[in-house]
Amino acid sequence: MLDKTSGLVIPEHVGIIMDGNGRWAKKRGLPRSIGHKFGAQNFRKVTRYISKTGVKVLTLYAFSTENWKRPMEEVSALMALFKQYLVDLLTDFRDDEIKVVIIGDKSGFDKKLRDLIEESEYVSKDRQGMLLNVAMNYGSRDEILKSVQAIARDVRDNKLDPDNISFADIESHLYTAGLPDPDLIIRTGGELRLSNFLLYQSAYSEFYSTDTLWPDFDDKAFDQAIIEYNRRNRRFGGV
Repeated sequence: MLDKTSGLVIPEHVGIIMDGNGRWAKKRGLPRSIGHKFGAQNFRKVTRYISKTGVKVLTLYAFSTENWKRPMEEVSALMALFKQYLVDLLTDFRDDEIKVVIIGDKSGFDKKLRDLIEESEYVSKDRQGMLLNVAMNYGSRDEILKSVQAIARDVRDNKLDPDNISFADIESHLYTAGLPDPDLIIRTGGELRLSNFLLYQSAYSEFYSTDTLWPDFDDKAFDQAIIEYNRRNRRFGGV
């Protein structure tokens, strides 16, 4: 297992676009909902492993603002699955000291799901281990828009001079306020796009894509991503 003694640089913040559940199910002649179920099970295993490697923040892309366009049957199955794994999160990760935060527009969910989100965050709020951000009903453009709207209200209320608006002002209204930007974005399933995930925050993130579908992504696949990350020369716009 990778850890601080492996000789490799462990990124402080990792984001993962968990893609490929539907294709995983299709390859096996199963409904897409079964792929999501296996993906949710893998979410717990992968999170627990990553927490032991020294990663401080893990942000997982679970459901985007665009995913509402999927067939109603699939969306309903996903909502039921989210409720179940939020129930599981009330006890999961306790021994690992993992703190759970849900990022995204929670107003889009029904009251039961919002209550489970609030309870999951409350139960884990004092844990001292890795911070797990689960991005649900999340869209980066929507996140940036909300930040701009908040700044505009401050300008309107004479709390902020528009000539003095800074990057810090924008960042203070993002869901990830106060957190380091992701060092590494991993996408499973072979696609080569960010799909509206952490667009502002990932300006200088390293991007890694693997053909492995999310339900099959395991500790060895994560280790390979870290090995590749260590081959990169991060210049942040410099020479």
